[in-house]
Amino acid sequence: MNANRPSFEDAFGGTYLLVEPGKCNLGDEVGSGHPNESPVVPAEISDPFFLGIRPVTQIHWTGVMENNPSRFQEGWSAGLRPVESVSYTDVEQFISRLNESNSDYIGFRGVWRLPTELEWEYVAKAGTSTRWSFGNKDSELDAHGWHAGNSGATTREVGSKKANPWGYFDMHGLVYELTTTAWTSSHGNSIEPTDSTRLLEYIVAKGGSWFTESDSTRSSSRRKVHCDDRKDGIGLRLVWEPIEPLN
Repeated sequence: MNANRPSFEDAFGGTYLLVEPGKCNLGDEVGSGHPNESPVVPAEISDPFFLGIRPVTQIHWTGVMENNPSRFQEGWSAGLRPVESVSYTDVEQFISRLNESNSDYIGFRGVWRLPTELEWEYVAKAGTSTRWSFGNKDSELDAHGWHAGNSGATTREVGSKKANPWGYFDMHGLVYELTTTAWTSSHGNSIEPTDSTRLLEYIVAKGGSWFTESDSTRSSSRRKVHCDDRKDGIGLRLVWEPIEPLN
């Protein structure tokens, strides 16, 4: 992945970095994961997109939705913590408002959306095949993410741990991040993006959270989430997808 990739900032201080097309293996490549992370499926990202280098913050959510559902709002830096306690349905409304306002950047017209499970895992692995993007030793997790062993039973400010090899923060822990992929009990089924016309009930969330043990923060780990669930360990990260050049 080119170190000097294009990026842009939105009106809320979020930075979005280009994800270039490439190949990866979806699933647990080490062999120590949950059965729902198998089988390992060779996959390919064919189109570029931009992904937020950090999860969506409370400031960002409040600026768009004019409310803050998050549990952890205390302290001067709370606005820089990830928004949580939002459901997939809530997030759809948030993204709809974003797309109604301004979705034109770097000379392109584009759309905001959530990543698919494949897109999320492709970025989380960042070209690696280990349990985490930094390796296989959970003793090194503290430097890279917030989890049950170091969070102090609360969320923390986004971007305060080390980035992964592609420059993305908080892919391991802090809050689970919603995807647009319908939940299946294994990777043996299709990995194509979910048909947006089909009513979803359960979707895949990725990354683990501030209250989960280290195993749940691995790159291939996945969780089943109902579309109406609002939990204080669930948030989101945005994709901006360029559609066409501006005239």
